[in-house]
Amino acid sequence: MTGTGSLLRLVLRRDRLLMPLWIVCLALAPVGYLSSIKAAYPDAAARQHFYDLNASSATFVVRNGPLYGSSLGNLLAWQCGFVPVVVGLIALLTVVRHTRTEEEAGRRELTGATVVGRHAGLAAAVLATCGACLMYGLVVGLGVAAQGVPAAGAFALGGGFALTGWVFAGVGAVAAQLTWGASGARGVGIGALVLAFLLRAAGDSSGSAGWLAWLSPIGWAHRMRPFAGEQWWVLAVGVVATGLLVALAVALSARRDLGAALLPARLGRATAKASLRSPLALAWRLQRGTLVVWTVCLALVGLLMGGVAQNVAEMMRDNQAVGEIFSRMGGGGAVTDAYLAGTMTLFGLAAAGYAVQATLKLRAEEAGGRAEPVLATAVGRVGWAAGHLAFAVLGSAFLLAVTGLATGAAYGSGASLVPAALAQLPAVWVLAGLAAALIGFFPRFAAAAWGLLGGFLLLSLVGTALRWNDVVLGISPFQHLARLPGGTFTVAPVLWLALIAVVAGAGGLAALRRRDLPVG
Repeated sequence: MTGTGSLLRLVLRRDRLLMPLWIVCLALAPVGYLSSIKAAYPDAAARQHFYDLNASSATFVVRNGPLYGSSLGNLLAWQCGFVPVVVGLIALLTVVRHTRTEEEAGRRELTGATVVGRHAGLAAAVLATCGACLMYGLVVGLGVAAQGVPAAGAFALGGGFALTGWVFAGVGAVAAQLTWGASGARGVGIGALVLAFLLRAAGDSSGSAGWLAWLSPIGWAHRMRPFAGEQWWVLAVGVVATGLLVALAVALSARRDLGAALLPARLGRATAKASLRSPLALAWRLQRGTLVVWTVCLALVGLLMGGVAQNVAEMMRDNQAVGEIFSRMGGGGAVTDAYLAGTMTLFGLAAAGYAVQATLKLRAEEAGGRAEPVLATAVGRVGWAAGHLAFAVLGSAFLLAVTGLATGAAYGSGASLVPAALAQLPAVWVLAGLAAALIGFFPRFAAAAWGLLGGFLLLSLVGTALRWNDVVLGISPFQHLARLPGGTFTVAPVLWLALIAVVAGAGGLAALRRRDLPVG
């Protein structure tokens, strides 16, 4: 463990912008949710009606977890039911980034040549991640408690979020020992996260199999019961599970060589197939797994959101304030249209996440030293980059089309929501163009594209619910799109956003063509 403190400072220095950004932005979500709930359900009768409508809805329970009561705190905890999934995802990706990615890039070998113990890097990554999750939990607790709800429930809510992050930091540490590359480790970790969500959903939606939720770290966050008789001892379960996972990761790390993996790698062909002998074909090979995972996950979410549309419509008819919130997010006069249009905005933001990830694959290939051998052939830089950008552009369109189809199928009534979903594309492409511009002009800060997406997410969700100034909200490209179904489609915003995306992307490609490669 020698050198753990030095490597911990290095991790914190490298994440000095990204870590505070996700903590602050994600902490604003519960605060915004609570303000929205106060505005939509100002009295006990309105909150009780909401509880009566949703407590027994299997689809709502699958999505958000159990609803324990009708108080402000109960509704807030239920509304934040998906936040533990997001925190768990961030935690495992952070650990993989500072462990397996460091090995893959060769930096772990350089630091290991100094006075650093074998397990110091792993310990530093886990400590930094767990510390960030703890800080996030405290910020959530303080922010929510400051709005007048019981402090015990507020800190139990934040503690549940932190607990999930701790456990999945351990999951990420174990996954980093199993596979040969960071992408494989991320796949294993995300698979574990999906399994945990499914176990939680199955346990919460089935009275006879409720014990399944206790097999899931996400279920533990709900079982802390914030604002409903807090069960603080559940924190101990998470701490013990985290300790066991980290101990397992240390034991597995001791059994493998640096840069190796415990799971055997599948050897490839000596020569590439004809279908792989082009930049676009190579991009397809590298991007296809990511596209499949995003498509499956968003299609499942689309089925959930479409399935609850009728329940939400009934709730909005009975509560004008709720209808106004969804109307501000998008949609026309019909309450169901307003809900579906707001849902399409969420899907657009999710598709933008895929587009950013697909675009940043360029930077990952460059930083990993894999771009140089490709560019040493007859392949040009623009052609190589265009292959990956094609997936950011066309892949996001495919993703939204499938999601709109799944949502419409679950909603029924012969509704086709594919055009409504595709209406989000211009804003998605703006994010892809900005990511490409960062890669071309400021490659060391390419990850700031995630910060841009986080800012737009904050404006579209929290800012809209809190009625922020229209000029501020207009910073997000998603605010300028037609709100379909129910809204009026206009061509001008689409053309302007498309122009911004093209200019940003073309500028990034031009800068990439002229600058040194690689930039460390």
